[in-house]
Amino acid sequence: MIFDAHFHIVDPRFPLVANEGYLPEAYTCGTYREAAQTLGITGGAVVSGSFQAFDQAYLVDALRTLGPGFVGVTQLPATVTDREIAELDRAGVRAVRFNLRRGGSAGLPELDTFARRVHAVAGWHAELYVDARELATLHDTLVALPAVSIDHLGLSREGFDNVLRLAERGVRVKATGFGRVDFDVADALRRIHGVNPGALMFGTDLPSTRAPVPFRACDIDLVREALGADADHALWLNARDFYRMAASADHEDLR
Repeated sequence: MIFDAHFHIVDPRFPLVANEGYLPEAYTCGTYREAAQTLGITGGAVVSGSFQAFDQAYLVDALRTLGPGFVGVTQLPATVTDREIAELDRAGVRAVRFNLRRGGSAGLPELDTFARRVHAVAGWHAELYVDARELATLHDTLVALPAVSIDHLGLSREGFDNVLRLAERGVRVKATGFGRVDFDVADALRRIHGVNPGALMFGTDLPSTRAPVPFRACDIDLVREALGADADHALWLNARDFYRMAASADHEDLR
């Protein structure tokens, strides 16, 4: 089984905001379902992109359409109320994303207090889209937060040691966006798994918006070959447990 810890739904029925002049093509729940069936995906996390900013309607609709086993990662302004966070939690949202690379989310000055607040209110974790070269200055903040993950293996070879240090301290790392990074993915997977077998969480990154090389089915084979008998940790167990930890009692279907 595979838990797809990172993919996007782009539904033109809902507002889209151009980011750096970019607007993605449609990628609906129906299109994703077709891909998921061929890949053996049984659950996953719909992640809000920069081009969706703070819109929640598309995400709530996507979670309702995809059904049990799927959760959401949203972007919110730090001014959101506790009541609104609780309502999104009931809809299946399980994390807040800080898109430090492309914007459209709450920003770095709000990271510490906002990440702590969503965890206190709803048990959510924080997800960061950030270049690994920036992680050295964020290390102390991130390891002190209740629960954190880093997108796309940290993206950059130059900062990869920062990713390893965070993984050693319990930060999760998404094994996603293999076509976005500038290093050997298999080696990176083995090194992260070596310092923390619970860290890696695989995701397709579909539809791979703006990625130089989009997701390919063989990326799953790469994970299996790199991790061998432990591949299920990255493909299913780690993400299932991480998102379940943030789940409220009315979302027990991820167990």
